[in-house]
Amino acid sequence: MAMTAQVKAEVARIPVTKACCRKAEVSTTLRFSGGLHIVSGRIVIEAELDTAAAARRLRQEIADVYGHDSEIIVQQGAGVRKTTLYVVRIARGGELLARQTGLVDGGGRPVRGLPPQVVSGPSCDAVAAWRGAFLARGSLTEPGRSSALEIGCPGPEAALAMVGAARRIGVSAKAREVRGGDRVVIRDGEAIGALLTRLGAHETLLAWEERRMRREVRATANRLANFDDANQRRSARAAVAAGARAQRALDILGEDVPDHLRMAGDLRVQHREASLEELGQLHDPPLTKDAIAGRIRRLLAMADKRAHDLGIPDTEAGLHPDQLGDG
Repeated sequence: MAMTAQVKAEVARIPVTKACCRKAEVSTTLRFSGGLHIVSGRIVIEAELDTAAAARRLRQEIADVYGHDSEIIVQQGAGVRKTTLYVVRIARGGELLARQTGLVDGGGRPVRGLPPQVVSGPSCDAVAAWRGAFLARGSLTEPGRSSALEIGCPGPEAALAMVGAARRIGVSAKAREVRGGDRVVIRDGEAIGALLTRLGAHETLLAWEERRMRREVRATANRLANFDDANQRRSARAAVAAGARAQRALDILGEDVPDHLRMAGDLRVQHREASLEELGQLHDPPLTKDAIAGRIRRLLAMADKRAHDLGIPDTEAGLHPDQLGDG
C-alpha cells in the first residue's frame, strides 16, 4: 500500500483556505472515519484514521474552523489488526460539533449519506469531500490489471453521495458492495489521474503515471516477445513438416527425380529447421528464397501425383493434423 501512504501524506499537507472547503473536508472525514458514538446518552466523536498526518490535520481543522479541543489517542496494532490507528477524540462538545458539521439533523438523528451542505455545495466542496474521504478510508493500488482508487464507505447512501461528488468534478466513479461492505471504486487510469490532480496529489500522480507507463511498456514488450516466439514455433513446425514431406517425396519417386529437385529435397531433409532463405544460401549455386521454395513445391507435387497413380499414401502421410498445410 505504498501508493496509498504517499497520497495520504501529500494530501494531508495541502493548505486549504476557503471556509466551505474546510468544513466539507472535516464533515466527510468524520463521517467516513466512524466519528459519531453515543456514550451514556451523549454524542462523543471519535475519528479513527490510519496515518498520524491525517489525524493531526483533522484535529487542527476542528480547532481552527469550529473552535473545539480534541486529543489524539494512538492505538498500536495487535491481534488481527496489524496497523496503528490514530483516534481523534472530542469528548466535550461532541454533540455541538456533530450539529455544526451536519452529521446529525435538526432532530438529532445521524445523517445516512453526507451532510446536505456538502452534497449541495459547489464543486470545490466535492473535491474537499473526496479529500476527507480518502484521508479517512481511501486506498490506491499500483497501476496494473487490477489498479483502482477506492473509498470504504459507512453505508450505501454515503457511497452514492461520493459517486455524485465525483460526477460534479468530472470523474466517473461507481458504488460497489464488496464482501458485505460498501465501496466507491475508480478503475479507469485516466479517471484516477484526474482525481489525483483535483485532490492536489501531483507528486503521487507523477509517480503513479510513471509506474503505469513502465508497466504498459513491459506488457507491450511481453506481448511482442510472445508473438515472436509463437511465429518462430510455427515456422519451426512448418520447416520440420516440410522436411518430412520432402523425405516422403524422395522415397516415392526413387530414382525418377530430376537432379535439381533432388538437391532441393535433400537440403530440406538435411536442414529441417532452416528457413527457405537459409536453404537457398546452402544450395550450390545459391538460390533465392522463391527459387528453392518453387523447386520443393514441384518435388512434392510430382511425388503426390505418383502416389495418387500408384494408390499409395502421399507426402502428407504420417504428418500430425496440426502440420497439414505447412509447406
